[in-house]
Parts: sequence; C-alpha cells; structure tokens
Amino acid sequence: MKPWDGVISEEEERRYDAAGFGRSGGVGKRPALLIIDVQYRTVGTVRKPYWEAIKEYPTSCGEDGWRAVDHIAPLLAAFRARGFPVLYPHVAPKNAATDAGRLAQKVPAIMGIDAKGYEFVAEVAPQPGDVVLPKKHPSAFFGTPLVSHLIDLGVDTLYVTGCTTSGCVRSSVSDAFAYNFKVIVPQEAVYDRSPTSHAANLFDMNAKYADVVTTDEALAMLPMGDLA
Repeated sequence: MKPWDGVISEEEERRYDAAGFGRSGGVGKRPALLIIDVQYRTVGTVRKPYWEAIKEYPTSCGEDGWRAVDHIAPLLAAFRARGFPVLYPHVAPKNAATDAGRLAQKVPAIMGIDAKGYEFVAEVAPQPGDVVLPKKHPSAFFGTPLVSHLIDLGVDTLYVTGCTTSGCVRSSVSDAFAYNFKVIVPQEAVYDRSPTSHAANLFDMNAKYADVVTTDEALAMLPMGDLA
C-alpha cells in the first residue's frame, strides 16, 4: 500500500505515469542518513495524541512523530553498523532579536520554544563522529555547509528522514536532487502534522525527486559497507 492511496486519485497517478514520472533512481555506493529536526519540539517529550502533544509544544506532531522515530531507529543502527555517515540538520534555537524574519510572521509559535524542545530525541540522538548542522531555514542545504560535508565524505546517496514531510524534508529532498544526489525517503520515517499534506508530498517527491519506499525496503537496499 502506498501512503498516498486514497489521497491521490488513480487518474492523477495515470497522468504522472504517462508522462514518465516516478522512475527509480536507486542507491549508490556511499549513502548518508539525514535525520532532520527530530527534536522534542516536533514530537513532544512523551508519546501523546496530537491534540494533547501540542499543549506542550505547539509545533509537535504528536504520536505520528514518535511512530517515525521508531522507524528511524533501525535505519540509524544500520548506518552506524555499516560505517556510513549520519548527519543531523536541525532548527537551531531562535534569537528573538535577530531570527524573527518571515518565519516568525508565518509561525510565531516557533519563537517561544524552550531549551528542552530543541534537544534531539534520545532514541535517535547524535553520537561522536556524527555531523550536527544547525539551520535557520527549511532546507538542510540552505545556508549550511552540508554539501561540503557530503563531498568530503564521498556521499552519492541521501536517505532522508525526519520532519516535516511537507516542509523541511520536502525542501531538503528537492535541493538534494538539484545537487544530483540519489535520494531515498523511507515513508514511515518522515512525519507531518497533516496526514493529507504528508501523503500528497510523498507522492510528489516520489514522482519527481526521490524513491519513496518502505523502511524495510530502504534497509534492504542499503549497501553492506563495513559489514562486507
């Protein structure tokens, strides 16, 4: 079952297929894992339904985020075991005096997140040797040295996880595609506060910029690396 079933009509899928969209890009020899914005501000400090979770952090995606964490964890373990790079693009704490701009106008709640909210979720947190990349905007590439790190690490493929599917994940995927990286999006390892937006963006990314696959398929596609 595809995550966009019931959201994207069969007629729309036929149109994309007829135009030649949605072909597979596959996986290269040297993948890296991006874990984008998996912080307590996006899932909450405990597992709660959405409407309960946003009482703690209004930017939380609640249980949908925690379910994604459960799928990111085995991907992270596989990347570590194989010696492949892991990178953490994340929204940095906001300085109200200098970081407001358009984001504060569109999403004012993000300016009031406390220090705990910006901590990485413990189950998938960075370890020494991982690359931690603060960012100020949706794309993991915009205004960060991500490309420089990827070139230095010899990366040709990005596994993109985290949130939100329609925001930071989507913009990072399209930028990765523009830089000619192969892109894999494990569909259960990304999350969004809107199920409809989540589904529609996964469909569109799969059509144009990435291979959207199940977490199990993503793991099966992963080269052996240091385990070879």
